[in-house]
Amino acid sequence: MPLAATGELVAHAAGTRSAVTAFNVITLEHIEAVVAGAEAAGAPVILQVSENAVKFRYGRLLPLARAAVAAAEEAAVPVALHLDHVQSDELLRRTPGAGFGSVMYDAARLPYAENLAATRAAADWAHARGLWIEAELGEVGGKPGQGGGAPLDAHAPGARTDPDEARAFVADTGVDALAVAVGSVHAMTTRTATLDHGLLGRLAAAVPVPLVLHGSSGVPDGELVAAVAGGIAKVNVGTALNAAMTGAIRGFLAAHPEAVDSRKYLSVGREAMAREVTRIVHVLGRPGP
Repeated sequence: MPLAATGELVAHAAGTRSAVTAFNVITLEHIEAVVAGAEAAGAPVILQVSENAVKFRYGRLLPLARAAVAAAEEAAVPVALHLDHVQSDELLRRTPGAGFGSVMYDAARLPYAENLAATRAAADWAHARGLWIEAELGEVGGKPGQGGGAPLDAHAPGARTDPDEARAFVADTGVDALAVAVGSVHAMTTRTATLDHGLLGRLAAAVPVPLVLHGSSGVPDGELVAAVAGGIAKVNVGTALNAAMTGAIRGFLAAHPEAVDSRKYLSVGREAMAREVTRIVHVLGRPGP
């Protein structure tokens, strides 16, 4: 089917008090696994390509983007394409020509006033070209802190998104969605994160656009369900897929040390990722408390 629009998927999720899952993809196997897992769950999904993934692919955006578009067009469920955690204005300007309908512009590392100014300029540019745009306020754990320093702990003073600042930030930038810092951490390999649901409720009441949860791989199922019930409309997942793929490949190669055909172990990794996609989508599809 035609490539879906991220904004429409997120708006529908927000209007039905549910969430659409956005999975970060790095390889063709990631793309195929996300689509297969979403088809098995019978749910729409967002394929996300991060700036770091583009750097991994020698700085070339089109090969992975075109593969994602082709996979989306052959999918049995709606699939959107989103460019994630963009800090480079040069990369931002390549977005429309690569098939992306949306972008997450990440200036959260900057002081508030600079974040606001950079995001306002990015939003103006994106909207003029029909792009839906997400931004971030606060500091989600696991990323470099302001000024590029050491990552700020998700529970450190000042890390969480302030509702009053969030309301003003959205009004002054014109963004379409806001990623908020409520206790999740990027790149977690254990599912032990604890979210601040009271803060999330205050943010949902203060901010008139859909809210996004980054760093969701480390959030237990019950916390995710509660976050969606509390106002999260887009849930980002990356590390959980990488862990599933790596674990499956390690197990296969340990059992088959003679294996050299990459299709043998990549197919095992792809199947493991697809199962994880289906599992997560089913978790987020459960009624909230």
